[in-house]
Amino acid sequence: MDGTFPIDLNEKEREVVKPFFTNQDKHIFGLVNLPEVVKGTLFSRYSRSEKSARRLLLDEFIPNKDVMEAIEAGAPHKSLETALAVNKAEEFYQRVLVGYGDDSVAELANGHIACENISSLGGDLLTDSRIGISFLEKSARYIPFDKQVDGKWLWYREPNLMESRFADEYERLSNKIFELYSKWLPLAISYIKEVTPRDPDATERAYNSAVRAKACDILKNMLTAGRLTNIGLSGNGRAFEYLITKLYSSDVPEGQLLAKGIHEEMSKMIPSFVKRSQSSEYITGTRDAMNEYVRRNKYTQKASPEGKSYLRLVDYDKDAETRVLAGMLYPYSALPLEALRQMVGKMNADQRKELIKEYLSRRRNRRDKPGRALENTFYTFEVCASYGAYRDIHRHRVLTLDKQRLTTDLGYETPAELDALNLKGEYQSLMGECAEVYRKIAEHMPVEAQYIVPRCYFIRYYVKLNLREVYHLTELRSTKQGHPDYRKLAQNMKLLIEAVHPSLIEYMQVDMNDYALARIESEKKIDRKLAELDKKDALGK
Repeated sequence: MDGTFPIDLNEKEREVVKPFFTNQDKHIFGLVNLPEVVKGTLFSRYSRSEKSARRLLLDEFIPNKDVMEAIEAGAPHKSLETALAVNKAEEFYQRVLVGYGDDSVAELANGHIACENISSLGGDLLTDSRIGISFLEKSARYIPFDKQVDGKWLWYREPNLMESRFADEYERLSNKIFELYSKWLPLAISYIKEVTPRDPDATERAYNSAVRAKACDILKNMLTAGRLTNIGLSGNGRAFEYLITKLYSSDVPEGQLLAKGIHEEMSKMIPSFVKRSQSSEYITGTRDAMNEYVRRNKYTQKASPEGKSYLRLVDYDKDAETRVLAGMLYPYSALPLEALRQMVGKMNADQRKELIKEYLSRRRNRRDKPGRALENTFYTFEVCASYGAYRDIHRHRVLTLDKQRLTTDLGYETPAELDALNLKGEYQSLMGECAEVYRKIAEHMPVEAQYIVPRCYFIRYYVKLNLREVYHLTELRSTKQGHPDYRKLAQNMKLLIEAVHPSLIEYMQVDMNDYALARIESEKKIDRKLAELDKKDALGK
Protein backbone atom coordinates (compact mmCIF):
# COMPACT_ATOMS: atom_id res chain seq x y z
CA MET A 1 0.00 0.00 0.00
CA ASP A 2 1.42 3.37 -1.04
CA GLY A 3 -0.32 6.44 0.32
CA THR A 4 1.29 8.66 -2.32
CA PHE A 5 -1.24 7.38 -4.89
CA PRO A 6 -4.45 9.42 -4.75
CA ILE A 7 -7.94 7.95 -4.51
CA ASP A 8 -9.30 8.07 -8.10
CA LEU A 9 -12.70 9.58 -7.27
CA ASN A 10 -13.87 13.17 -7.18
CA GLU A 11 -16.13 14.49 -4.42
CA LYS A 12 -19.34 13.80 -6.32
CA GLU A 13 -18.28 10.25 -7.15
CA ARG A 14 -17.29 9.58 -3.55
CA GLU A 15 -20.78 10.56 -2.48
CA VAL A 16 -22.29 8.13 -5.01
CA VAL A 17 -20.29 5.12 -3.75
CA LYS A 18 -20.46 6.11 -0.07
CA PRO A 19 -23.20 3.57 0.83
CA PHE A 20 -21.16 0.67 -0.54
CA PHE A 21 -17.74 1.07 1.12
CA THR A 22 -16.64 1.50 4.72
CA ASN A 23 -14.68 4.61 3.74
CA GLN A 24 -14.12 6.74 0.63
CA ASP A 25 -10.61 8.12 1.20
CA LYS A 26 -8.39 5.22 2.26
CA HIS A 27 -6.64 2.42 0.40
CA ILE A 28 -8.05 -0.22 2.75
CA PHE A 29 -11.80 -0.50 2.92
CA GLY A 30 -14.66 -2.96 3.20
CA LEU A 31 -17.59 -3.67 0.89
CA VAL A 32 -21.03 -3.21 2.46
CA ASN A 33 -24.68 -3.10 1.40
CA LEU A 34 -23.98 -5.22 -1.67
CA PRO A 35 -25.37 -8.68 -2.51
CA GLU A 36 -22.75 -11.42 -2.26
CA VAL A 37 -22.84 -12.11 -5.99
CA VAL A 38 -22.10 -8.42 -6.69
CA LYS A 39 -19.16 -8.45 -4.29
CA GLY A 40 -17.76 -11.57 -5.92
CA THR A 41 -18.14 -10.28 -9.44
CA LEU A 42 -16.65 -6.92 -8.49
CA PHE A 43 -13.58 -8.56 -7.00
CA SER A 44 -13.26 -10.89 -9.98
CA ARG A 45 -12.80 -7.85 -12.21
CA TYR A 46 -9.69 -6.84 -10.23
CA SER A 47 -7.48 -9.29 -12.11
CA ARG A 48 -8.59 -8.03 -15.53
CA SER A 49 -8.75 -4.30 -14.90
CA GLU A 50 -6.43 -1.46 -13.96
CA LYS A 51 -9.28 0.25 -12.12
CA SER A 52 -9.88 0.40 -8.38
CA ALA A 53 -12.90 -1.36 -6.85
CA ARG A 54 -14.67 1.98 -6.35
CA ARG A 55 -14.06 2.98 -9.96
CA LEU A 56 -15.22 -0.41 -11.22
CA LEU A 57 -18.46 -0.08 -9.29
CA LEU A 58 -19.04 3.38 -10.73
CA ASP A 59 -18.10 2.58 -14.31
CA GLU A 60 -19.37 -0.97 -14.83
CA PHE A 61 -21.94 -1.83 -12.18
CA ILE A 62 -23.90 1.28 -11.24
CA PRO A 63 -24.72 2.17 -14.88
CA ASN A 64 -26.40 -1.24 -15.28
CA LYS A 65 -30.08 -1.02 -14.37
CA ASP A 66 -30.41 -4.69 -13.34
CA VAL A 67 -27.37 -4.50 -11.09
CA MET A 68 -28.63 -1.36 -9.41
CA GLU A 69 -31.96 -3.04 -8.74
CA ALA A 70 -30.08 -5.90 -7.08
CA ILE A 71 -28.03 -3.45 -5.04
CA GLU A 72 -31.06 -1.42 -4.01
CA ALA A 73 -32.96 -4.56 -3.10
CA GLY A 74 -30.13 -5.40 -0.73
CA ALA A 75 -31.10 -2.45 1.46
CA PRO A 76 -32.76 -3.52 4.75
CA HIS A 77 -36.12 -1.97 3.86
CA LYS A 78 -36.28 -3.98 0.61
CA SER A 79 -34.69 -7.22 1.75
CA LEU A 80 -37.59 -9.35 0.47
CA GLU A 81 -36.87 -8.21 -3.08
CA THR A 82 -33.21 -9.23 -3.04
CA ALA A 83 -33.62 -12.70 -4.53
CA LEU A 84 -35.71 -11.46 -7.45
CA ALA A 85 -33.36 -8.60 -8.22
CA VAL A 86 -30.24 -10.76 -8.05
CA ASN A 87 -31.80 -13.27 -10.39
CA LYS A 88 -32.64 -10.45 -12.80
CA ALA A 89 -29.02 -9.32 -12.77
CA GLU A 90 -27.66 -12.82 -13.50
CA GLU A 91 -27.24 -12.17 -17.22
CA PHE A 92 -24.97 -9.22 -16.48
CA TYR A 93 -22.82 -11.25 -14.09
CA GLN A 94 -22.50 -14.03 -16.66
CA ARG A 95 -21.18 -11.53 -19.20
CA VAL A 96 -18.68 -10.19 -16.69
CA LEU A 97 -17.50 -13.69 -15.78
CA VAL A 98 -17.37 -15.10 -19.30
CA GLY A 99 -13.70 -14.27 -19.66
CA TYR A 100 -12.74 -16.11 -16.49
CA GLY A 101 -12.02 -19.80 -16.86
CA ASP A 102 -10.38 -20.15 -13.46
CA ASP A 103 -12.49 -21.78 -10.72
CA SER A 104 -10.93 -19.41 -8.19
CA VAL A 105 -13.39 -16.73 -9.30
CA ALA A 106 -16.02 -18.71 -7.38
CA GLU A 107 -14.09 -18.08 -4.16
CA LEU A 108 -15.01 -14.41 -4.36
CA ALA A 109 -18.68 -14.88 -3.46
CA ASN A 110 -19.76 -16.21 -0.08
CA GLY A 111 -22.86 -17.67 1.42
CA HIS A 112 -24.26 -18.75 4.77
CA ILE A 113 -26.46 -21.83 5.04
CA ALA A 114 -28.27 -23.29 8.06
CA CYS A 115 -29.04 -27.03 8.04
CA GLU A 116 -31.42 -27.96 10.85
CA ASN A 117 -32.81 -31.25 12.14
CA ILE A 118 -30.31 -33.34 10.22
CA SER A 119 -28.69 -36.47 11.62
CA SER A 120 -25.18 -36.66 13.09
CA LEU A 121 -24.33 -38.91 10.15
CA GLY A 122 -25.59 -36.24 7.76
CA GLY A 123 -23.59 -33.68 9.72
CA ASP A 124 -20.43 -35.67 9.00
CA LEU A 125 -21.12 -35.38 5.28
CA LEU A 126 -21.42 -31.60 5.57
CA THR A 127 -18.28 -31.14 7.66
CA ASP A 128 -16.09 -33.42 5.58
CA SER A 129 -14.99 -30.50 3.40
CA ARG A 130 -11.69 -29.17 4.70
CA ILE A 131 -11.13 -26.01 2.67
CA GLY A 132 -13.35 -23.02 2.01
CA ILE A 133 -16.16 -23.74 4.47
CA SER A 134 -16.41 -23.00 8.19
CA PHE A 135 -19.10 -24.57 10.32
CA LEU A 136 -20.58 -24.59 13.81
CA GLU A 137 -22.71 -27.41 15.19
CA LYS A 138 -25.25 -27.74 17.96
CA SER A 139 -23.38 -29.27 20.88
CA ALA A 140 -24.56 -32.37 22.73
CA ARG A 141 -22.31 -31.27 25.56
CA TYR A 142 -24.10 -28.03 26.35
CA ILE A 143 -27.60 -28.86 25.11
CA PRO A 144 -29.31 -31.89 26.71
CA PHE A 145 -31.44 -34.08 24.43
CA ASP A 146 -33.89 -34.94 27.19
CA LYS A 147 -37.03 -33.31 25.82
CA GLN A 148 -39.43 -34.19 23.05
CA VAL A 149 -40.52 -31.75 20.36
CA ASP A 150 -44.13 -32.11 19.25
CA GLY A 151 -44.24 -35.46 21.02
CA LYS A 152 -41.17 -36.82 19.21
CA TRP A 153 -37.66 -37.59 20.39
CA LEU A 154 -34.90 -35.92 18.37
CA TRP A 155 -33.73 -38.73 16.06
CA TYR A 156 -33.73 -38.87 12.27
CA ARG A 157 -36.64 -40.60 10.57
CA GLU A 158 -34.61 -41.97 7.66
CA PRO A 159 -37.14 -42.30 4.80
CA ASN A 160 -35.94 -45.66 3.48
CA LEU A 161 -35.86 -47.16 6.97
CA MET A 162 -39.26 -45.77 7.88
CA GLU A 163 -40.75 -47.40 4.78
CA SER A 164 -39.01 -50.73 5.36
CA ARG A 165 -39.99 -53.79 7.40
CA PHE A 166 -37.51 -52.59 10.04
CA ALA A 167 -39.40 -49.35 10.72
CA ASP A 168 -41.13 -50.47 13.93
CA GLU A 169 -37.97 -51.89 15.46
CA TYR A 170 -35.91 -48.85 14.45
CA GLU A 171 -38.48 -46.50 15.95
CA ARG A 172 -38.95 -48.53 19.14
CA LEU A 173 -35.21 -48.76 19.86
CA SER A 174 -34.51 -45.12 18.97
CA ASN A 175 -37.26 -43.99 21.34
CA LYS A 176 -35.99 -46.31 24.08
CA ILE A 177 -32.47 -44.87 23.87
CA PHE A 178 -33.72 -41.30 24.21
CA GLU A 179 -36.10 -42.21 27.02
CA LEU A 180 -33.26 -43.80 29.01
CA TYR A 181 -31.01 -40.82 28.32
CA SER A 182 -33.72 -38.51 29.64
CA LYS A 183 -34.24 -40.72 32.70
CA TRP A 184 -30.52 -41.06 33.48
CA LEU A 185 -29.49 -37.42 33.00
CA PRO A 186 -30.82 -36.13 36.37
CA LEU A 187 -29.25 -39.18 38.08
CA ALA A 188 -25.88 -38.28 36.55
CA ILE A 189 -26.25 -34.65 37.62
CA SER A 190 -27.03 -35.66 41.22
CA TYR A 191 -24.08 -38.05 41.30
CA ILE A 192 -21.62 -35.43 40.01
CA LYS A 193 -22.80 -32.90 42.58
CA GLU A 194 -22.35 -35.52 45.29
CA VAL A 195 -18.76 -36.42 44.37
CA THR A 196 -17.70 -32.91 43.26
CA PRO A 197 -19.00 -30.24 45.68
CA ARG A 198 -19.03 -26.60 44.60
CA ASP A 199 -15.87 -24.58 45.19
CA PRO A 200 -16.39 -21.43 47.29
CA ASP A 201 -15.07 -19.28 44.42
CA ALA A 202 -17.52 -20.73 41.86
CA THR A 203 -20.93 -19.15 41.41
CA GLU A 204 -24.03 -21.31 41.43
CA ARG A 205 -24.46 -20.61 37.70
CA ALA A 206 -20.90 -21.66 36.85
CA TYR A 207 -21.09 -24.78 38.99
CA ASN A 208 -24.44 -25.92 37.61
CA SER A 209 -23.29 -25.33 34.03
CA ALA A 210 -20.11 -27.34 34.59
CA VAL A 211 -22.04 -30.15 36.26
CA ARG A 212 -24.58 -30.33 33.46
CA ALA A 213 -21.79 -30.40 30.84
CA LYS A 214 -20.13 -33.26 32.72
CA ALA A 215 -23.41 -35.19 32.89
CA CYS A 216 -24.00 -34.66 29.17
CA ASP A 217 -20.42 -35.83 28.51
CA ILE A 218 -21.12 -39.08 30.36
CA LEU A 219 -24.33 -39.86 28.48
CA LYS A 220 -24.12 -38.18 25.07
CA ASN A 221 -22.43 -41.13 23.38
CA MET A 222 -25.32 -43.46 24.19
CA LEU A 223 -27.31 -41.47 21.62
CA THR A 224 -27.20 -42.75 18.07
CA ALA A 225 -25.74 -41.53 14.79
CA GLY A 226 -29.36 -40.65 13.98
CA ARG A 227 -29.47 -38.02 16.74
CA LEU A 228 -30.64 -34.72 15.25
CA THR A 229 -28.38 -31.71 15.10
CA ASN A 230 -28.18 -28.22 13.57
CA ILE A 231 -25.18 -27.01 11.58
CA GLY A 232 -24.42 -23.55 10.23
CA LEU A 233 -22.05 -23.31 7.28
CA SER A 234 -20.25 -20.26 5.91
CA GLY A 235 -18.07 -20.51 2.83
CA ASN A 236 -17.20 -19.43 -0.67
CA GLY A 237 -18.95 -20.44 -3.87
CA ARG A 238 -16.22 -22.77 -5.05
CA ALA A 239 -16.27 -24.76 -1.83
CA PHE A 240 -20.06 -24.95 -1.80
CA GLU A 241 -20.10 -26.08 -5.43
CA TYR A 242 -17.88 -29.06 -4.62
CA LEU A 243 -19.68 -29.81 -1.35
CA ILE A 244 -23.00 -29.99 -3.20
CA THR A 245 -21.43 -32.24 -5.84
CA LYS A 246 -20.11 -34.61 -3.16
CA LEU A 247 -23.48 -34.67 -1.42
CA TYR A 248 -25.32 -35.45 -4.66
CA SER A 249 -22.83 -38.32 -5.16
CA SER A 250 -23.12 -39.72 -1.62
CA ASP A 251 -24.29 -43.28 -1.03
CA VAL A 252 -26.16 -41.96 2.02
CA PRO A 253 -29.65 -40.89 0.83
CA GLU A 254 -29.70 -38.09 3.39
CA GLY A 255 -26.65 -36.64 1.65
CA GLN A 256 -28.58 -36.36 -1.59
CA LEU A 257 -31.45 -34.62 0.23
CA LEU A 258 -28.96 -32.18 1.76
CA ALA A 259 -27.46 -31.53 -1.68
CA LYS A 260 -30.85 -30.66 -3.15
CA GLY A 261 -31.77 -28.39 -0.24
CA ILE A 262 -28.44 -26.53 -0.14
CA HIS A 263 -28.35 -26.22 -3.93
CA GLU A 264 -31.80 -24.64 -4.02
CA GLU A 265 -30.95 -22.08 -1.35
CA MET A 266 -27.48 -21.23 -2.68
CA SER A 267 -29.05 -20.68 -6.11
CA LYS A 268 -31.05 -17.86 -4.57
CA MET A 269 -27.90 -16.18 -3.22
CA ILE A 270 -24.93 -16.92 -5.51
CA PRO A 271 -26.45 -18.85 -8.42
CA SER A 272 -23.58 -18.29 -10.85
CA PHE A 273 -21.18 -20.07 -8.56
CA VAL A 274 -23.08 -23.28 -7.79
CA LYS A 275 -24.91 -23.93 -11.04
CA ARG A 276 -22.45 -26.67 -12.12
CA SER A 277 -23.09 -28.81 -9.05
CA GLN A 278 -24.46 -32.25 -9.88
CA SER A 279 -23.81 -35.89 -9.10
CA SER A 280 -20.28 -36.88 -10.17
CA GLU A 281 -19.90 -40.01 -12.28
CA TYR A 282 -16.27 -40.06 -11.19
CA ILE A 283 -17.15 -40.24 -7.48
CA THR A 284 -20.00 -42.72 -7.82
CA GLY A 285 -18.23 -44.85 -10.43
CA THR A 286 -15.03 -45.06 -8.38
CA ARG A 287 -16.98 -46.01 -5.25
CA ASP A 288 -18.86 -48.76 -7.07
CA ALA A 289 -15.68 -50.07 -8.69
CA MET A 290 -13.75 -50.11 -5.40
CA ASN A 291 -16.57 -51.88 -3.57
CA GLU A 292 -16.60 -54.53 -6.26
CA TYR A 293 -12.79 -54.83 -6.24
CA VAL A 294 -12.75 -55.31 -2.45
CA ARG A 295 -15.52 -57.90 -2.66
CA ARG A 296 -13.90 -59.77 -5.56
CA ASN A 297 -10.50 -59.93 -3.85
CA LYS A 298 -11.97 -60.86 -0.47
CA TYR A 299 -10.84 -57.76 1.42
CA THR A 300 -14.25 -57.77 3.09
CA GLN A 301 -13.31 -60.25 5.79
CA LYS A 302 -13.75 -58.72 9.21
CA ALA A 303 -10.86 -58.66 11.62
CA SER A 304 -11.61 -60.10 15.03
CA PRO A 305 -12.89 -57.22 17.16
CA GLU A 306 -10.54 -56.32 19.97
CA GLY A 307 -13.38 -54.89 22.02
CA LYS A 308 -11.35 -51.90 23.10
CA SER A 309 -10.14 -48.63 21.68
CA TYR A 310 -6.58 -48.11 20.50
CA LEU A 311 -4.25 -45.57 18.95
CA ARG A 312 -1.30 -46.81 16.91
CA LEU A 313 1.51 -44.91 15.25
CA VAL A 314 1.74 -46.95 12.04
CA ASP A 315 4.06 -44.73 10.00
CA TYR A 316 6.41 -41.81 10.54
CA ASP A 317 9.35 -40.06 8.91
CA LYS A 318 12.59 -41.65 10.15
CA ASP A 319 14.54 -38.55 9.06
CA ALA A 320 12.13 -36.13 10.72
CA GLU A 321 14.56 -34.23 12.91
CA THR A 322 16.92 -33.38 10.04
CA ARG A 323 14.08 -32.24 7.80
CA VAL A 324 12.43 -30.12 10.49
CA LEU A 325 15.63 -28.46 11.71
CA ALA A 326 16.69 -27.61 8.16
CA GLY A 327 13.24 -26.09 7.69
CA MET A 328 13.78 -23.97 10.80
CA LEU A 329 16.96 -22.50 9.29
CA TYR A 330 15.77 -22.10 5.71
CA PRO A 331 13.90 -18.71 5.72
CA TYR A 332 16.76 -17.08 7.64
CA SER A 333 19.55 -18.54 5.49
CA ALA A 334 20.80 -18.00 1.93
CA LEU A 335 21.77 -21.66 1.48
CA PRO A 336 19.88 -24.28 -0.55
CA LEU A 337 17.67 -26.71 1.39
CA GLU A 338 19.83 -29.74 0.62
CA ALA A 339 22.93 -27.95 1.95
CA LEU A 340 21.13 -27.06 5.17
CA ARG A 341 20.06 -30.68 5.63
CA GLN A 342 23.64 -31.81 5.25
CA MET A 343 24.78 -29.25 7.84
CA VAL A 344 22.05 -30.28 10.28
CA GLY A 345 23.11 -33.89 9.77
CA LYS A 346 26.55 -32.98 11.15
CA MET A 347 25.20 -31.23 14.27
CA ASN A 348 25.68 -32.88 17.65
CA ALA A 349 22.79 -33.34 20.10
CA ASP A 350 23.48 -30.10 21.99
CA GLN A 351 23.55 -28.05 18.80
CA ARG A 352 20.26 -29.53 17.66
CA LYS A 353 18.70 -28.88 21.03
CA GLU A 354 19.83 -25.25 20.95
CA LEU A 355 18.32 -24.73 17.48
CA ILE A 356 15.00 -26.24 18.52
CA LYS A 357 14.96 -24.08 21.65
CA GLU A 358 15.51 -20.89 19.64
CA TYR A 359 12.68 -21.79 17.29
CA LEU A 360 10.04 -23.03 19.76
CA SER A 361 10.78 -21.96 23.33
CA ARG A 362 9.17 -18.49 23.10
CA ARG A 363 5.66 -19.87 22.63
CA ARG A 364 3.47 -18.69 25.49
CA ASN A 365 0.46 -20.89 24.77
CA ARG A 366 -1.23 -22.84 21.96
CA ARG A 367 -2.29 -19.63 20.23
CA ASP A 368 1.36 -18.91 19.42
CA LYS A 369 1.42 -21.12 16.34
CA PRO A 370 4.73 -22.89 15.69
CA GLY A 371 6.34 -22.11 12.33
CA ARG A 372 6.02 -23.96 9.05
CA ALA A 373 9.26 -25.84 9.56
CA LEU A 374 7.19 -28.41 11.49
CA GLU A 375 5.30 -29.22 8.30
CA ASN A 376 8.40 -30.99 6.95
CA THR A 377 7.57 -34.28 8.65
CA PHE A 378 4.47 -36.43 9.11
CA TYR A 379 2.88 -39.08 11.33
CA THR A 380 0.18 -41.61 10.45
CA PHE A 381 -2.01 -42.94 13.25
CA GLU A 382 -4.67 -45.61 13.11
CA VAL A 383 -7.44 -45.03 15.60
CA CYS A 384 -10.15 -47.28 16.93
CA ALA A 385 -12.25 -45.14 19.24
CA SER A 386 -15.81 -44.05 19.85
CA TYR A 387 -17.75 -42.50 17.02
CA GLY A 388 -18.35 -39.53 19.32
CA ALA A 389 -14.60 -38.91 19.64
CA TYR A 390 -14.16 -39.38 15.89
CA ARG A 391 -16.56 -36.52 15.22
CA ASP A 392 -14.34 -34.14 17.20
CA ILE A 393 -11.13 -35.21 15.45
CA HIS A 394 -12.97 -34.98 12.12
CA ARG A 395 -13.29 -31.21 12.63
CA HIS A 396 -9.57 -30.60 12.07
CA ARG A 397 -8.70 -29.32 8.60
CA VAL A 398 -5.01 -29.74 7.76
CA LEU A 399 -4.80 -33.45 8.46
CA THR A 400 -5.72 -36.30 6.11
CA LEU A 401 -8.46 -38.50 7.55
CA ASP A 402 -10.45 -41.41 6.15
CA LYS A 403 -12.77 -43.78 7.96
CA GLN A 404 -14.45 -47.12 7.59
CA ARG A 405 -18.21 -47.56 7.80
CA LEU A 406 -19.84 -47.15 11.21
CA THR A 407 -20.88 -50.57 12.58
CA THR A 408 -21.32 -52.36 15.90
CA ASP A 409 -18.54 -54.87 15.05
CA LEU A 410 -15.64 -53.28 16.96
CA GLY A 411 -17.10 -52.99 20.45
CA TYR A 412 -18.03 -49.93 22.48
CA GLU A 413 -16.97 -47.90 25.49
CA THR A 414 -18.78 -47.85 28.83
CA PRO A 415 -18.43 -44.63 30.86
CA ALA A 416 -16.89 -45.46 34.24
CA GLU A 417 -19.47 -43.33 36.05
CA LEU A 418 -22.29 -45.68 35.06
CA ASP A 419 -20.91 -48.31 37.42
CA ALA A 420 -21.21 -45.92 40.36
CA LEU A 421 -24.74 -45.06 39.23
CA ASN A 422 -25.68 -48.78 39.09
CA LEU A 423 -26.56 -48.35 35.41
CA LYS A 424 -23.75 -50.35 33.84
CA GLY A 425 -25.76 -53.54 33.42
CA GLU A 426 -28.75 -51.80 31.84
CA TYR A 427 -26.43 -49.79 29.60
CA GLN A 428 -24.62 -52.88 28.34
CA SER A 429 -27.92 -54.64 27.75
CA LEU A 430 -29.04 -51.63 25.69
CA MET A 431 -25.84 -51.70 23.63
CA GLY A 432 -26.33 -55.41 22.99
CA GLU A 433 -29.85 -54.71 21.76
CA CYS A 434 -28.51 -52.00 19.45
CA ALA A 435 -25.96 -54.44 18.00
CA GLU A 436 -28.65 -57.03 17.39
CA VAL A 437 -30.96 -54.58 15.60
CA TYR A 438 -28.05 -53.12 13.63
CA ARG A 439 -27.00 -56.54 12.32
CA LYS A 440 -30.58 -57.33 11.34
CA ILE A 441 -30.94 -54.09 9.35
CA ALA A 442 -27.37 -54.09 7.95
CA GLU A 443 -27.90 -57.43 6.24
CA HIS A 444 -30.33 -55.68 3.88
CA MET A 445 -29.63 -51.94 4.32
CA PRO A 446 -25.97 -51.49 5.39
CA VAL A 447 -25.87 -47.73 4.75
CA GLU A 448 -29.13 -46.93 6.55
CA ALA A 449 -28.29 -49.29 9.43
CA GLN A 450 -25.65 -46.81 10.62
CA TYR A 451 -28.37 -44.54 12.04
CA ILE A 452 -29.14 -46.98 14.89
CA VAL A 453 -25.50 -47.26 16.02
CA PRO A 454 -24.86 -45.38 19.29
CA ARG A 455 -21.96 -42.94 19.32
CA CYS A 456 -20.17 -45.01 21.98
CA TYR A 457 -19.45 -47.76 19.44
CA PHE A 458 -15.93 -47.81 18.05
CA ILE A 459 -15.15 -46.74 14.51
CA ARG A 460 -11.79 -47.34 12.83
CA TYR A 461 -10.04 -44.58 10.89
CA TYR A 462 -6.59 -43.31 10.05
CA VAL A 463 -5.16 -39.83 10.50
CA LYS A 464 -2.09 -38.53 8.70
CA LEU A 465 -0.83 -35.13 9.79
CA ASN A 466 2.32 -33.06 9.84
CA LEU A 467 4.04 -32.09 13.06
CA ARG A 468 2.65 -28.56 13.02
CA GLU A 469 -0.88 -29.96 12.94
CA VAL A 470 0.07 -32.42 15.71
CA TYR A 471 0.94 -29.42 17.88
CA HIS A 472 -2.39 -27.76 17.08
CA LEU A 473 -4.55 -30.86 17.55
CA THR A 474 -2.95 -32.19 20.72
CA GLU A 475 -2.73 -28.82 22.45
CA LEU A 476 -6.30 -27.87 21.59
CA ARG A 477 -7.91 -31.25 22.29
CA SER A 478 -6.07 -31.82 25.57
CA THR A 479 -7.28 -28.61 27.22
CA LYS A 480 -8.91 -29.03 30.60
CA GLN A 481 -12.46 -28.41 29.39
CA GLY A 482 -12.26 -31.06 26.65
CA HIS A 483 -14.24 -34.31 26.55
CA PRO A 484 -12.31 -37.20 28.19
CA ASP A 485 -12.46 -39.30 24.99
CA TYR A 486 -10.54 -36.96 22.75
CA ARG A 487 -8.36 -35.62 25.59
CA LYS A 488 -6.99 -39.13 26.05
CA LEU A 489 -6.49 -39.45 22.30
CA ALA A 490 -4.53 -36.19 22.15
CA GLN A 491 -2.44 -37.12 25.18
CA ASN A 492 -1.56 -40.53 23.71
CA MET A 493 -0.59 -38.98 20.37
CA LYS A 494 1.97 -36.90 22.21
CA LEU A 495 3.31 -39.95 24.07
CA LEU A 496 3.67 -42.00 20.88
CA ILE A 497 5.63 -39.24 19.12
CA GLU A 498 7.70 -38.67 22.23
CA ALA A 499 8.83 -42.29 22.00
CA VAL A 500 10.33 -41.76 18.51
CA HIS A 501 11.11 -38.01 18.30
CA PRO A 502 11.41 -36.63 21.85
CA SER A 503 13.37 -33.53 20.80
CA LEU A 504 10.65 -32.34 18.43
CA ILE A 505 7.85 -32.27 20.99
CA GLU A 506 9.77 -30.90 23.97
CA TYR A 507 7.88 -27.58 23.66
CA MET A 508 4.48 -29.13 22.94
CA GLN A 509 2.06 -27.81 25.57
CA VAL A 510 -0.21 -30.81 26.10
CA ASP A 511 -2.21 -30.98 29.33
CA MET A 512 -1.63 -34.53 30.63
CA ASN A 513 -3.79 -34.17 33.75
CA ASP A 514 -7.27 -35.52 34.48
CA TYR A 515 -10.05 -33.38 35.98
CA ALA A 516 -13.19 -34.17 37.93
CA LEU A 517 -15.16 -31.17 36.66
CA ALA A 518 -13.57 -30.13 33.38
CA ARG A 519 -15.71 -27.10 32.53
CA ILE A 520 -15.59 -25.29 35.87
CA GLU A 521 -12.66 -22.95 35.10
CA SER A 522 -14.20 -22.00 31.75
CA GLU A 523 -17.49 -21.25 33.48
CA LYS A 524 -15.69 -19.10 36.08
CA LYS A 525 -14.10 -17.15 33.22
CA ILE A 526 -17.56 -16.61 31.70
CA ASP A 527 -18.75 -15.26 35.05
CA ARG A 528 -15.87 -12.79 35.16
CA LYS A 529 -16.66 -11.57 31.65
CA LEU A 530 -20.36 -11.22 32.49
CA ALA A 531 -19.45 -9.20 35.58
CA GLU A 532 -17.29 -6.89 33.47
CA LEU A 533 -20.12 -6.37 30.99
CA ASP A 534 -22.57 -5.63 33.81
CA LYS A 535 -20.11 -3.11 35.21
CA LYS A 536 -19.78 -1.37 31.82
CA ASP A 537 -23.55 -1.29 31.44
CA ALA A 538 -23.93 0.26 34.89
CA LEU A 539 -21.34 2.95 34.10
CA GLY A 540 -23.03 3.70 30.80
CA LYS A 541 -26.42 4.40 32.36
